[in-house]
Amino acid sequence: MLQREDLITRYTVADRSVPRLRVNFIASIDGAATHDGLSGGLNNDDDKLVFDTLRLLSDVIVVGAGTVRAEGYGGIRLEPADAAWRVARGLPAQLPVAIVSSRLDIDPGHPVFADAAVRPLVVTQAASPADRRRDLAEVADILICGEDAVDPHRMVAALAARGLTQVLCEGGPRLFGALIEADCVDELCLTLSPMLEAGATGRISRSGTATTRRMALLHVLTAGDMLFLRYARRE
Repeated sequence: MLQREDLITRYTVADRSVPRLRVNFIASIDGAATHDGLSGGLNNDDDKLVFDTLRLLSDVIVVGAGTVRAEGYGGIRLEPADAAWRVARGLPAQLPVAIVSSRLDIDPGHPVFADAAVRPLVVTQAASPADRRRDLAEVADILICGEDAVDPHRMVAALAARGLTQVLCEGGPRLFGALIEADCVDELCLTLSPMLEAGATGRISRSGTATTRRMALLHVLTAGDMLFLRYARRE
């Protein structure tokens, strides 16, 4: 069984001042990103512990608007014990979520805004609908990161300018694919769930251009039949 303190040690980065984009995903052993349409269908309590630990160690959670809708994201709020752990180490008690959307097709009344512990961010591009930007500006800070598409490099820089250097991306596949294309992925934390899915379920990353980046394996953890892999950019 995994232990929180050991996970904190294994996933802590050496220098928090250096911007780092970490991606966290789960997949079946035959490569499916979801079970019954949701990634949550693949996980268990051990994966949830890793998931929560990665949030604990981050400055901001980045997630695509489609994933917010599909996975039923509510307001991001760490448990009191986790909030206290962060405060004791000089970090804010809670961390914001940054929702990435080119079209801004997300309701300002969505729970991800209404129930957030701290004011969320919305990352978009200059050509996004002005009226939707105006409406969302009532519930979130708007970051313009690109002219006609969200530029991942500008997003990472804009977050770092706010002191949010440790970025945790929780999907979805299109956002992950865009980050790979832009060569912005510094780390992938991948849980392999002991399930076979087959069918037409998609991969954890998806983009229009094939892009290759070799990664280095940092650690392998097991809990029952679950496998937890941590890969980092190979310099």
